Amino acid sequence: MASGREEREAFARIGESAIFAGFGDKAALERLPRPENMMDRPYGGTAINSKMMNTVWIVMPILILLMFLLGTDLNAQSFANVARNPRAVLFGMLGQLVLLPLIAFGLGWVFHLSPVYFMGLVLIACCPGGSSSNVFSMLAKGDVALSVTLTAISSVVTLFTLPFIMELASRFVSRQSGLEVNLPVGKLLLQNLVLLFVPILAGILFRRFWPHAAAKVRRILGKAAFPALMFLALVFFLQYTQEIVDNFAVLGMATASLVLLAMLCSSLLSRLGGFSPAVRRTIVIEVGMQNAAQAIAIAFSPFIFNSGQMAIPAILYALMMNVILLFYVFAIRRQSAPCKATRNKE
Repeated sequence: MASGREEREAFARIGESAIFAGFGDKAALERLPRPENMMDRPYGGTAINSKMMNTVWIVMPILILLMFLLGTDLNAQSFANVARNPRAVLFGMLGQLVLLPLIAFGLGWVFHLSPVYFMGLVLIACCPGGSSSNVFSMLAKGDVALSVTLTAISSVVTLFTLPFIMELASRFVSRQSGLEVNLPVGKLLLQNLVLLFVPILAGILFRRFWPHAAAKVRRILGKAAFPALMFLALVFFLQYTQEIVDNFAVLGMATASLVLLAMLCSSLLSRLGGFSPAVRRTIVIEVGMQNAAQAIAIAFSPFIFNSGQMAIPAILYALMMNVILLFYVFAIRRQSAPCKATRNKE
């Protein structure tokens, strides 16, 4: 007779594996361990365990903090910039909402990712731009106003595009694996509204009515946001060390390829648009930098997927994204330094 702990761990493995067995591996369900005396599984057959719930209570506040911070950066001018440079906004949204998910679908197929990781990779590609993309645009001497506008618009638009694209991914996985994958679209939309739209709106209103206090809070939260995200990554890594290590070669390559291809394709797209170097750099950063905290929150949510495995691509993406974009910013700044020195001599 299995112990209570062994039953709970097997219970959780069955919950995830029953939904996300390998592509075309219909016999996988029959090979799963089946502990005795299991209760009915809520939320589409996925078990809720204490480890997941502990991580949820970490990721939710961090996501709310990041979205509130984004809101304090926004005002009416942030959205009015659409009229100032509509083509740049259109190309940026095209890269983020269409190009990036297509790249994720293609990489999931090329790397033969199992459905849970395939869904995780597509999920990170569906999320809006990361709140720190504005800082990266500034460091890369990009168009910071455009960056803020793209982040703001993508955060609103993806409230509705994310459920749509993930529904397509769910159907694709169902056809390939022969297993039924149910996406609770209503719950996903509701969670996005609560965790994204409400904090952003609160940040906007806070800046509107208390601008001086908002500036102080923005400085404090701006310094705390990145360490908070890194703390989340550390907690997640400690909980899923073995699985991350076992799959790092494939998932590391897949997530790094997603960042690099997103940057390359968005660079080509912005060049086709004939934009200035500053605008091109901003579009590259916005398309390459995604809101990993949101992807983790959706993957872990007990109301949607409740899957720690699905969050692994988002964690690795956050790591690859920051490393690659830091090198990108360093290269841009190093390239522009000789030009500035030449102008000063003249």
